[in-house]
Amino acid sequence: MATERWNDPIKVGFEEAGARTVNGPFDALACLAEHWPAVRGLKYLKARSACRAALDGRKTVEEARAEFMAAAEEAKLKVH
Repeated sequence: MATERWNDPIKVGFEEAGARTVNGPFDALACLAEHWPAVRGLKYLKARSACRAALDGRKTVEEARAEFMAAAEEAKLKVH
């Protein structure tokens, strides 16, 4: 469900798009698709999969959050 939210939103800094606040797996999927750097590794793929699974109820939103954070670290993005 698109209204699922994380307990603690993440602010991510993108070079071209500026800072974005990511509130849950739906927002994370939008960032992964629209703003992510061109180099996309295994953690990016895992984050995308985990966010989709969270929206489908197959994973928790907090599991998706952890995978998104790992992908942001892999991409060397600024996270607050």
